[in-house]
Order: sequence, then C-alpha cells, then structure tokens
Amino acid sequence: MDGMSIALSPLLPWGILAPLFAVALAVVLLGLFRRARGVLWRLLALAVLAVALLNPSLVNEKREPIKDVAIVVVDDSPSQNIGDRRPRAERALNDLTDKLKRFDDLDVRVVRAGDGTAGGINETHLFDALTRAMADVPRRRMAGAVLITDGQVHDVPENVAKLAEIGPIHTLLTGNRDEGDRRIAIVQAPAYGIVGKPVELTIRIDDMPGRQSPNAMVTLRQDGGAPRTVQVPVGRDFHLDLPVAHGGQNVLELEVEAAKQELTLANNRAAVVVNGVRDRLRVLLVSGEPHAGERTWRNLLKADPSVDLVHFTILRPPEKQDGTPIRELSLIAFPIRELFEVKLDEFDLIIFDRYRRRGVLPQMYLENIAHYVEKGGALLETSGQGFATPLSLFRTPLGSVLPAEPTGQVLDQPFKPKVTDLGRRHPVTTGLPGDRIDADPEWGRWFHQVEVQPNGGSVVMEGAQGRPLLVLNRVGEGRVAQLASDQIWLWSRGYEGGGPQAELLRRLAHWLMKEPELEENDLRARVDGNRITVERRSLEPDPRNVTLTTPSDETRTLEMKDDKSGRATATVIAAEPGIYRVSDGERTALAVVGAVNPPELADVRSTGDRLKPVADATHGAVQWIADYPGPTRAGPDVRRTRPDRDQSGSGWIGLRANGDFVVTGVSDVPLLPIAGVLALALGALLLAWRREGR
Repeated sequence: MDGMSIALSPLLPWGILAPLFAVALAVVLLGLFRRARGVLWRLLALAVLAVALLNPSLVNEKREPIKDVAIVVVDDSPSQNIGDRRPRAERALNDLTDKLKRFDDLDVRVVRAGDGTAGGINETHLFDALTRAMADVPRRRMAGAVLITDGQVHDVPENVAKLAEIGPIHTLLTGNRDEGDRRIAIVQAPAYGIVGKPVELTIRIDDMPGRQSPNAMVTLRQDGGAPRTVQVPVGRDFHLDLPVAHGGQNVLELEVEAAKQELTLANNRAAVVVNGVRDRLRVLLVSGEPHAGERTWRNLLKADPSVDLVHFTILRPPEKQDGTPIRELSLIAFPIRELFEVKLDEFDLIIFDRYRRRGVLPQMYLENIAHYVEKGGALLETSGQGFATPLSLFRTPLGSVLPAEPTGQVLDQPFKPKVTDLGRRHPVTTGLPGDRIDADPEWGRWFHQVEVQPNGGSVVMEGAQGRPLLVLNRVGEGRVAQLASDQIWLWSRGYEGGGPQAELLRRLAHWLMKEPELEENDLRARVDGNRITVERRSLEPDPRNVTLTTPSDETRTLEMKDDKSGRATATVIAAEPGIYRVSDGERTALAVVGAVNPPELADVRSTGDRLKPVADATHGAVQWIADYPGPTRAGPDVRRTRPDRDQSGSGWIGLRANGDFVVTGVSDVPLLPIAGVLALALGALLLAWRREGR
C-alpha cells in the first residue's frame, strides 16, 4: 500500500519569503488599481517565481499495513463448571478463532482468566486479564475484544466510557436464560468466641429469581461430628447458636436442602470458623512440702494474666508437732470442701507439686480428682522424693489415673533430661530449643529423679540411667502428665545455662487442656489464600495417603511426606472457593477456602446485566451462545467494520478496522524543473514589457 502527497521545501526561510511575497502582491494590486498595461503578465511571472521559491515536490510513501489486535478473554472461573457452560465456551472459542483466521490484518490474542491466578478464587476478574493482554498495544491498533463468560464478572470498571478507546467489547454468554438457584449465605458470624459459651450466627437462604418454598431444612455439623437439622425460613435472616467447645478453630458446616431449580450445590453449603479462646484459665496448684521449685510454678502461672490461680500449699512438715490445731494454722478457714468437691469441675488444670499423703486431704477428695480426670479434666503431677515412699500419691485413689508407678528407688545422680525417639514425634517435646539428635542436649543438668515404671501412655523424656522422666497419658476423657523429678526449677534459675522450661510447661499445659495444635494423633488442614496444607500428626509413621474432596464433590489423592518429627504434610492449590474435606479413612478435617460469602458463588445464574453497560459504551453486543445451537455454527459471524459504522447486528459482531500502517520508504520528485520555471518567468516578463510598450 502506497500513499502520494505534495510537499513544499522552500528555498529561502519563511522569514524572507513572506515579506517578498507581500511586496510582490502589493505591486500587483497597485498595478491593478491603476489599470496598468501588462499587469496580468507580471502577476503570472511573480506567481511562477513564488512557486519556484516554494520548491514543491511529489512525495510517494511506501506503506506497510500494521495488523489490528483483537483479544478474546475466556472465563475459566468455577461457575463455568455449571451445566454445559464450559464445553459451550470451548465450542464458541474454537468457532470464533476459526472465523478470525480469515482476516490477514488481524492479530488475535486468547487469554484465560478466573482460574485463581488473578483476583483469587472468590471473584472473576476478566478486565484485569484484558488490561494485561493489551498492555503493549497502542489503542489505535485495538480492534476490540470478545468476552466468553457466564456474565458473573466482578471487576467491571466504574467508568465504562473509557473502554471505548479499546473498540467494541462483545460478550458471549455461556449459560441459559431464566435459570434458577438456591444459596445459603452467612450474614453475620464472629471470628472469636469464648470456650464454653455459645456465639450467635445469622444465616439467610435465598431462592433466585423467586422463592420456591417458604421453608428449607438446613443440616448442621460441628467439627465433623453428628449432624442435626433445623428448619429455616427462606428469604429472611435466621439466628443460630454455635457452642464453642474447645480452643482453636471450631468449624460449623451448614448445608441447605436442594430446591426444585438448582444450578449447583456448591452454594448450598457454607462453613463458619470461630476461633475459641479461653476467657480465664482456672488452675489449682496443690503444693506439698516447701522446696526451691515451688516458686517456679507460682511465678510461671501468676505471670500469665489469663490464669486464675488457686494455690493450696502445706507449710508445716509432718514431723513438726507443736500442738497447734490445724484450724488455727491459717488466718481464715481454707475452703477445702468447696475446692475439692463443690467447684472442682470448674478448674481447667490441677497440678500436684511434691505432694504426699499427710492426712490433710481426705481420700474422698482425691477420689473426686480421679473422677474429674476421667470426665475430661487435666492433671499434672511432679514427683518429689516422697513419691517413692509408702506415702506416695500413687497409693491413693489418684493411682488409678497416674501413668507411672514408683519402684521405691530415688536416683541421686547428675543427668541431662533427654527427649526420646517417641518424644521427637510428640508435639509437646518435638523441637524443644536446645535438643540435639546425635549429641547431648544443650541445657543444664538435674540431680535426682524418682524411678518409675510406666503403666501406659507415652514416655516422651528420659532421665538418669535412661529411666522415664516425663510420661503422658489419656485417661477416660481426660489427660494426665507425670514428671518424675521436681528439679525443673534449675532450668528457670539458669543453672548451667538453664533450659526450655517455659516452652515445655506451656506446651504441657496446652496439651493437657486439649488445645488442637498439640494433638499428637490428628489430621488438620490449614488454608493460606488458595493454598491448602494438609498436616497429619502421628506418634507412629503412617504411610497412608489422604483423600481430598472439593466443593464440587470431586476427589483426588494426596501423597503425604513425613518429616521424621511426627508430622506428614501435603500441599494443594484450591481451584474453587468452598468447603474442602480431607480424610485418611480414620479422621476427617475441613478447610474453608475463600471468603465467607464468595461473590463467585453468591449468584451463579448466567446474566448479561453486569456487562450491558460495557457493551453500550463501546457499541458492542451481548449475545447468548445458546442461540446458535447448530453443529456448524457455535457463535455469531464476525465482520471487520469501519470505526464510524455499526459494530454489531443480528447474528454478527464487528471488530474495528483501523487501517494503521508504518512507512518503510519515501521517494521525492520535484514538480517544477528549474529551466522550465526560468523560461516561463522570463517569457511572462517579456510579454508584460511588450504589452506596456504599445
């Protein structure tokens, strides 16, 4: 394609030419005014000289046309999995690209969006993808864009008028007209709750486009437990109470029954995650004979503002008999019955520190503590030398719940507590600061321990001569920990560098109170954005894989990788929002991906309402692919149109033909030869002189 034009290349600067032309014109006008003879010939001579000074030439440009750019954006969001939308979209894409191949002056770019790479998996961002695809294209080369989507687009610009510079933006809808669906939404849910107290949730069930029934049954399941059902009115807010049963994540699943018209069941399910926190931890510390480590326990517990500590201590040793009645040994009567009988179940943890039988606590109260453990309570016993004597706490009703029995021997020798192989897989002792696998741990020594024989549970630490030092066990619904030495206070005093006593006791207390993050045999799923990390803790290596069930009820197998510390993990990228269920055949965990009410699932009906303002602003069109059911035609025809013409019509869409080009060469040919110009000017002057001479 070539282009021709006339260009001027003045022989003199315009600053000189302009006055010369003005003087010449003034002389001619004066001659005309005086009706002088030969003035027309002088005008001709001056005109020829003026044109010669302007030096006109014929410019011939060699032009190479530049292809326009058309962008096709395909919606790959989870809502496209509904019905025939995805195969319909692929057929329309193939049909469209085949038709666009006919145009040699068009560069077609196909991009996919909504698969979680942009905007997450909660929303569909097609215009972000369109902007990135045309980032390197000048707007004068844009022919337009075609969006193949169900119409649920969540990043439509507020100022759609600016999109007109792109060219016509057409939408091909993948769904069907007059679709109906039901969904459940979480209107209000707290992020945190106090353990033991319920929190209020507000839910809502909507039928779209109109109510299909007055009520619907909703199935509730907390932490994968037994389901229960409740009848909920459709189209109105409904309040529910969720009991916060434990610390950490409390997951409530909600599933509403299907309606007569349903597009997907993915938005019939919802989940609420409430993090349980303990308001105040009530701890009962029962100290036996005074010793240097007693203050360690008291300081540790009193330093935590969330702990309510009741310290029951015996100050007078049994061998001291001065005749003072027991009722006169305190300023006020100590509420023994109230603590060990009436309000015993209100304590979250009971600690016995170097306690032995002295006749202060009746056997009945110790039996109450044993029942307290079996019903779900937590007990920690730290053994002093008295545990090896006939006055041992093991010889009381508490012996039925303690995990280790004394042999009657006390090992008085220096030793460094060590984590056992089993302990390196247990969350209470794995990764303790200072622990080393192939060498002695980097913490201080202890100097005596009671020799015990485990009756059950897990030995997670060992001491002198490899004897059990820390034993953990589950009894009934409760938990018990037994430390066969009272010298952990040496670590808190920094003896020989000290040790991780604060971390160990913190983990121990949290394990006893059943904090989920310290479960030794557990399956959990953690969510970070759209990344799901499955973690299984086990005291024994477990080679089993786990099964992941997606919100759309598809399943896949995940291979778990054991890191030798009792933890096996697997990671997967979520492709859609909703509730993911993970199971290893024995335990089940839930992962909630995305927002509480993801816009992607809020309304999954196919609609052109969101994109109609875009089509109106850019002179595009919104058409339904379902209107082209033929096997040879899966979408509208495509035409190249002039920018000032209609860009769509019945059964067709247009892409703007801009006609842009780049100049590859230029040829310049003078229009007036110098000899001819001089001869013509001289001839005109001679004729003017002759005319004046008559």
